[in-house]
Amino acid sequence: MYVCGITPYDATHLGHAATYLTFDLIYRQWLDAGLDVHYVQNVTDIDDPLFERADRDGIDWRELGDRETDLFRGDMTALRVLAPREYVRATESIACIIELVEKMLASGAAYVVDDPEYPDVYFRVDATEQFGYESGYDIETMSRLFAERGGDPARPGKANELDALLWRAARPGEPSWEASFGSGRPGWHVECSAIVLRELGAGIDIQGGGSDLIFPHHEYSAAHAEAVTAQRRFARHYVHAGMIGWDGHKMSKSRGNLVKVSVLTADGVDPAAIRLGLLAGHYRADRSWSDAVLSDAQARLARWRHAVALPAAPSARDVVSRVRRYLADDLDTPKALAALDNWVTDALAYGGHDAAAGAHVRHAVDALLGVQL
Repeated sequence: MYVCGITPYDATHLGHAATYLTFDLIYRQWLDAGLDVHYVQNVTDIDDPLFERADRDGIDWRELGDRETDLFRGDMTALRVLAPREYVRATESIACIIELVEKMLASGAAYVVDDPEYPDVYFRVDATEQFGYESGYDIETMSRLFAERGGDPARPGKANELDALLWRAARPGEPSWEASFGSGRPGWHVECSAIVLRELGAGIDIQGGGSDLIFPHHEYSAAHAEAVTAQRRFARHYVHAGMIGWDGHKMSKSRGNLVKVSVLTADGVDPAAIRLGLLAGHYRADRSWSDAVLSDAQARLARWRHAVALPAAPSARDVVSRVRRYLADDLDTPKALAALDNWVTDALAYGGHDAAAGAHVRHAVDALLGVQL
């Protein structure tokens, strides 16, 4: 499993948290099933927002990236998100990115624009016959999202407005690395393609991230890899988590409406309540965070903790089985949480005769949902 990681230029907000909780749930289900899981997550520590923030704050971009990456990992630890087997930085992957770009140039899947000053390298959108299968979008939608999400459709010298940047030729004031096709730095999508091929190989089980990565990022990262491996499917499954909103809008730095994990925990909010609040909605759904969502999660957490601390309770065998079944059905956390709520209601209202039930539920909720009771 490969999940696209953060660009480390600001603190982790709840939109990030919801995405990584989704893949943490998958990771936990696979581990619970006894599978050997090779989970890789990247860190996009070569990107314009990082450079712009570093320049604004008068700090070296590497130092900023290290600081925010450490904060992110601390937030994930607080939320009990299991660490992947590898975190891989883009800056640690330059050699394999260059090798991949060289292969695409050699095969004709990529070309250098005719620009003596900035000879950037681009991927041909028609390099694979199946381009577009990952998103299923039409050309009009692709063109709109390409322009909105980091593409450069009007770049002079491109063969097609949807051709994607693979290698940005060196510009003054920007970090760059030497390559056979000229010094510069990698584009966004090719970083993930190269990391997956090096760490996991072709044909992975899951390529994951937020729903805003469906296009262009996941479409192109798949196409880059498919162009050099001749595989028709980069991943068997593409899994995307919905967006988290606040006051009717997606959380984003540009809107200034971020709810940050570190701020909530610094204010004394139990990370388990944050996790429960995010799990209350289905992972694929766009949903809103609010004070009411947090309050409901805190109340649920308190009831659950009370129930598992009882000296005896109803048998946990059926509820744990149902939690597993619901999670196996497209991570249906609303049903899983409702099943636990029902067990808790019975335990608090009527008690039970199973002295081990509380420990059984506590262990299952920790292992399967990552919530510590």
